[in-house]
Amino acid sequence: MLIIDARESDSIDKALKKYKRKFERAKILREIRSRQAFTKKSVSRRAEVLKAKYRDKMRQSGKFS
Repeated sequence: MLIIDARESDSIDKALKKYKRKFERAKILREIRSRQAFTKKSVSRRAEVLKAKYRDKMRQSGKFS
């Protein structure tokens, strides 16, 4: 549960902006989407390995910092 400390001096727009920022940082939406469908451990691990290989390849070519 996200709790936003909204002071009386803050407008509703500022409070909403704080909420959206906190929601984004908590990665709640990403977790909800990932739980919609089950992925096997082997599939998720394979995706991690492929991402790591891609990042390593980009670093070696000098296109990725």
